[in-house]
Amino acid sequence: MWLPIVGAIVEKVINLVDKHVEDKDLALKLKAEIQSALLVKEYDLIAKELDARREIIVAETESESSITRSWRPILMLLFGLVIFNKFFFLPYFTALTGANIQVVIPDPMWDIIKLGTSGYLVGRSVEKVVREWKKNNK
Repeated sequence: MWLPIVGAIVEKVINLVDKHVEDKDLALKLKAEIQSALLVKEYDLIAKELDARREIIVAETESESSITRSWRPILMLLFGLVIFNKFFFLPYFTALTGANIQVVIPDPMWDIIKLGTSGYLVGRSVEKVVREWKKNNK
C-alpha cells in the first residue's frame, strides 16, 4: 500500500539530487541516505499498520461475545466448504446424476480466502523482519 507512494517520493527526491548536486560522490551519498531514511519510515508505517490489524484481531478473539470471537473462523470454514464442494463433491455428483451444475467462485472471494489463509503468516513474517532490521540498524 505504501510502496508506490514512497517509491514516487524517493524518485522525485533522487531526481532533485541528480539535478542540483554536481559532486558525484556526494550525490551518491545523499541518495543512499535519503533512500535509507525513507525506507525506515516506510517500515515504521507498515509495522504500525500491522500492529493495528493485530490489535483488532486480538480484541475480537478476547471478546466476551461468541459471535465477535468466531466470525472470522466461521467465514473461513464456509469458504472452505464452498471450495470443497466445487472441487471434490460437485464433480462426483454431476458424474453420478448427469446434472450440469457449475459453481463459479468469484475473484474477490479467492482474494478473501488467500488473505484469510496467508495473511497471518505474511503479517507475522514482515513484523519479525522489521523488528530484526530495526535492531540491526540502530
